Amino acid sequence: MTAAARLAWRELRGGLRGGLRGFRIFLLCLALGVAAIAAVGTVRAAIESGLDREGARLLGGDAEAELTYRFATPEERDWLAGLAPRVSEVVDFRSLAVADPTGRADRALTQVKAVDDLYPLIGEVRLDPPQPLDRALAGGPLPGLVMERALVDRLALEVGDRVRLGTQDFTLTAVLLRYPDNSTAGFGLGPRTLVRTADLAGSGLLAEGTLFNTAYRLDLPEGADLDALAAQAESLWRDRGMRWRDARDGAGGTQEVVERLGRFLVLVGLSGLAVGGVGVSAAVGAYLSSKAEVIATLRTLGASRATIFASYFLQIGALGLVGVALGLVLGAGLPLLLAPWIESRLPVPAVFALYGGPLAEALVYGVLALLLFTLWPLARAGDVRAAALFRDALSGGRRLPRPPYLLATALILATLLAVASWFQGSASLTLWTAAGIAGALLLLALAAALARVLARRLSGRARGRPALRLALGSIGARGGEATPVVLSLGLGLAVLAAVGQIDGNLRRAITGDLPAIAPSYFVVDIQPDQIEDFRARLSDRPGVERVEAAPMLRGIITRIDGRPAEEVAGEHWTLNGDRGLTYSAAPPPGTTITAGAWWPEDYAGPPLVSFAAEAGEELGLRLGQRLTVNVLGRDIEATIASFRDVDFRSAGIGFILSLNPSALAGAPHSWIATVYAEESAEGPLLRDLAEAYPNITAIRVRDAVDEAQRIVAGATAAIRVAALATLATGFLVILGAAAAGERARAWEAAILKTLGAERRLILRSFALRAALLGLAAAAVALGAGLLGAWAVMTFVMDGEFRPVWGSALAIVLGGTLATLLTGLLFALRPLAARPARILRARE
Repeated sequence: MTAAARLAWRELRGGLRGGLRGFRIFLLCLALGVAAIAAVGTVRAAIESGLDREGARLLGGDAEAELTYRFATPEERDWLAGLAPRVSEVVDFRSLAVADPTGRADRALTQVKAVDDLYPLIGEVRLDPPQPLDRALAGGPLPGLVMERALVDRLALEVGDRVRLGTQDFTLTAVLLRYPDNSTAGFGLGPRTLVRTADLAGSGLLAEGTLFNTAYRLDLPEGADLDALAAQAESLWRDRGMRWRDARDGAGGTQEVVERLGRFLVLVGLSGLAVGGVGVSAAVGAYLSSKAEVIATLRTLGASRATIFASYFLQIGALGLVGVALGLVLGAGLPLLLAPWIESRLPVPAVFALYGGPLAEALVYGVLALLLFTLWPLARAGDVRAAALFRDALSGGRRLPRPPYLLATALILATLLAVASWFQGSASLTLWTAAGIAGALLLLALAAALARVLARRLSGRARGRPALRLALGSIGARGGEATPVVLSLGLGLAVLAAVGQIDGNLRRAITGDLPAIAPSYFVVDIQPDQIEDFRARLSDRPGVERVEAAPMLRGIITRIDGRPAEEVAGEHWTLNGDRGLTYSAAPPPGTTITAGAWWPEDYAGPPLVSFAAEAGEELGLRLGQRLTVNVLGRDIEATIASFRDVDFRSAGIGFILSLNPSALAGAPHSWIATVYAEESAEGPLLRDLAEAYPNITAIRVRDAVDEAQRIVAGATAAIRVAALATLATGFLVILGAAAAGERARAWEAAILKTLGAERRLILRSFALRAALLGLAAAAVALGAGLLGAWAVMTFVMDGEFRPVWGSALAIVLGGTLATLLTGLLFALRPLAARPARILRARE
């Protein structure tokens, strides 16, 4: 090792004096791949740190007890008051805000937060114009309310205007800029409005059976045992529908979304590192080819294979660590540099700093990728013999390294997968990602080999077309650019193609069949004494095609056959919180019973339930089993009488649970309805319903779709940025391959010029070569991307997949154009060189 280290240092010193020519792409590929992983990890860590630090503020207190469709009972209030000196009550629901109710009467959906005098327990509300919240909500002759800017602008309101919620008029006293308990990160069907709960007493919006949630925020004493309180709440109140959480989970599902998206982005970053690995491997191979005479001379002087391997391993390792270090600096520095810009666009708090975890993760990935992609070309260096002084050193010999190197490569790959699985917390996702990358690389390698074979066979048929024949001959040549170009560009394009197809299919799943099957409005909070008049009003209305309605309650499945539901069926989504349930004497029209039978219309015996077939199969339920459902604090034990198909994709009314009417007799509830109408009739219909029934809320389905699209767009935008980083790495590899082939192009151009070829002919041959390689890479990448997107949509999203041809065409054209421009860029200098100088230098 001493001799190898001395040789490595001397060659590195000479390389440093020469500006590391040939290793710029090597360093950039490695640095960019590591930087992408480090940057994603740093941003994720900043958000998680912000959520952890601001957990109490996001929750609105040290702990929260949440109830559905009811207020806390005196017993529950006494228990809460015994835990904390201050308990704040917040009511959350959706409603229609009516601007200028006595005039133009514009309407928009809003998410209302009704608060008490203690709100907010933690943090502060920022208003424009600045003023305390209690003063703003006090109003004047009318009670006050504050609204977010988006809602104020949508309704063209100004401070001082009159706004109606239900049957109660308010005065807009300020614009809501920021409020502390925003644990949903701003995701909702409407902008936020704040009012006092007491001012809604006569609005008709909080009647029994209407859809609202209540949350009781607690300002706990210092040193309170959060674990003990959570266990106590679970044992006392869970079966009565109370959901408990504390400041450690202040962000709720937002934190889980951030973690999952961050993990997925890191896996996309690993795809970029794999693309960079192709460039790293090519750069190392090209460097060792240029050192063939040096290696042969060392072998002549008695250097062993081990010495040669160790010498160049140390050189490449030192340079690789420089690239990894550059990537870490870039990945950590960019988020810090852009922190103000990122924070202003994040809906959640973030604390940007240097986090060791993401940097260590990126370091491990970078080092393992460096070892993985440099081992094979380094292994071949030891096979160079002294006779290589008289012939091309690395053009022949074994294609695969010796068995010890193959074993080492397998161990490195296994280590990389194990580490990635541990970091990401999902072995299956990591292995599927690795399988996708490996499959794409295999397809691209086969495509490159096939392109070389076809080029050699077709070149003989291109007589009379010298530019095409020269291009095909170059593509078919052994050791040419075909493999690195197709691999690097193809893998980057494959990732981008898969993201584009998934994005397009998600959007299509939301909107594709909407005009044909979806209702115009969901109408909620229809009171039982209003439903018949509601139906009659819409039955003969022009433009209304049909109306479907059903009673609605919410309940929590707590037990199966007397045992805790999670104990029997695990953590299924139907057991996570409350579910919508209904009752019906007869099967609704279009119901398909898959097992069992519906109860008689006059049935008045013990409670029976019809369960959604697909969810029931996932839970392992059977006919005759007993389900305990807690509805508004009351336990109802019902026997499963039947299973039925429920298609939630139809955007209509669908319930997991449907009980016989007598089982829910006396339970306060409201009705929901779906209204199918022509688009031109939607506006007048909404105005009519809001005037006739001020207490109801009509949710326009197209607005809900727009919100869903916004959320999908936000997630796919982040993924697309990571995919573009992968593509940028692939483009760097193409630049490296083109730069490495510049000397060969110069020699080729000199020979052709000597034989009488014009510059235009040579340039056309170079352009055709680049375009054909880009087209081959893009076509195979598109196939790999379509296959990957199909797998994600089918097995992960459980949705339908259809190719998005616009995105596919952009991928093919973009890949071809990128390769063409790169090839032409590195063809200019060879074309300008004089043949005599090139030929003398070669001699």
